[in-house]
Amino acid sequence: MRIEFCVGIDLGSTTTKAVVLDPDRKVLGRGITNSRSNYDVACRVSLGEALINARFALIDGRLAAAAVAPDERQRLLQAFELRFREQQYRSQLRALGERLHHHARQQALGTSTGKALDTILGRMTDEAGELFQVGSSRKSDFFRDLAGSRYVGLAEGLARDGQHAFDPLVGLFDKAILETENSTEAVGTFAEHARQAMVAMRAGALQQAVDAVAAIDLVQRLCVGTGYGRQRLPFPEKLIRSEILCHGLGAHTMFPRTRTVLDIGGQDTKAIQIDEQGIVTSFQMNDRCAAGCGRYLGYIADEMNLGLHELGPMAGKACRTVRINSTCTVFAGAELRERLSLGEKREDILSGLHRAIVLRAMSLLARSGGVHDEFTFTGGVAKNTAAVKALRDLVAENYGARTLNISPDSIYTGALGAATFAWREVQRQQEEAVEVAS
Repeated sequence: MRIEFCVGIDLGSTTTKAVVLDPDRKVLGRGITNSRSNYDVACRVSLGEALINARFALIDGRLAAAAVAPDERQRLLQAFELRFREQQYRSQLRALGERLHHHARQQALGTSTGKALDTILGRMTDEAGELFQVGSSRKSDFFRDLAGSRYVGLAEGLARDGQHAFDPLVGLFDKAILETENSTEAVGTFAEHARQAMVAMRAGALQQAVDAVAAIDLVQRLCVGTGYGRQRLPFPEKLIRSEILCHGLGAHTMFPRTRTVLDIGGQDTKAIQIDEQGIVTSFQMNDRCAAGCGRYLGYIADEMNLGLHELGPMAGKACRTVRINSTCTVFAGAELRERLSLGEKREDILSGLHRAIVLRAMSLLARSGGVHDEFTFTGGVAKNTAAVKALRDLVAENYGARTLNISPDSIYTGALGAATFAWREVQRQQEEAVEVAS
């Protein structure tokens, strides 16, 4: 069996996203990875993840067609995906181990370093099964983050016990992880990991679905790229679209009644007005600095020794909103420390920071043409509950009641728009071919 698809790649400043669309413009799969200096690899990795995600969706469809009950389908798919991800993680661990030992030999660090690496990698391999149990909690699904935190922790343990110095081990990891995460071979193939994942599972319908989906030939028709790093995407110039156009069309595809779009990404903020076809009519963009964007929130999280995902919930506990004078990243640390020294509570400061960020976005929205119904909020910051609350409040204060759309897949909006442009281009080429033939 053969399924054709088009793909959109959104190369952001912090993550690279891919969306795969079938000929009916339905989302087959989504993939995301940390952005890298090697943009070609980032595109391949995100697309690989999107195609794996597409096969999971196809398996779900096969199970539904086999009349497997929804609850049982969910249970089977969850168990299968966890086992699949475990096999993928083990494959990357093996590749990481090879690169670690390679660099240790190159630097002539001796047998003691080799033994220390074997100890660390052995423990990480032994713990792999626990990471991917039903109900297990992982701080990240990115291999660099998942493996890195555990590797550093084990290296610190060896250093405390006097078994090996810490710095050389971390230096080796810094070299090896870059090569490992840039390797599509380390990730492995769907068929390989699916086969290993099914070894310990006893599920006839699932086995049949997995086998059938593994045999499907997914054929790419066209790829369109966009994003912060779009000028360095490995595509022809005619297959690159601006972020503004892709976010506008992507928001329209998700929510067809959308007329205003706000995207707060890692590096910039975009306020976009679109018509009933998803065509951009006006926009404003803050691209001079990272103030009020995801990078700014990341800096604040580092200053407060918090995870980025903790900022919104903590701000939600505020009893008052502290007035923040600047959202400039350069001065943020100084003002933050000053506020804390004055006895202000962290949650109250964070509430003020989120309001200040959204106030900057409101200024862009006003200059672009205001907020019309329906209004769609996209980008990574759309997952931040405090930012969403501040946006709802400020929109209501300034424009009255508005329908605010936020998709759980909002981070993929730009890639979705790019994939839609790809299918439009395929259709244009087909129509042109028909005209030439006639």
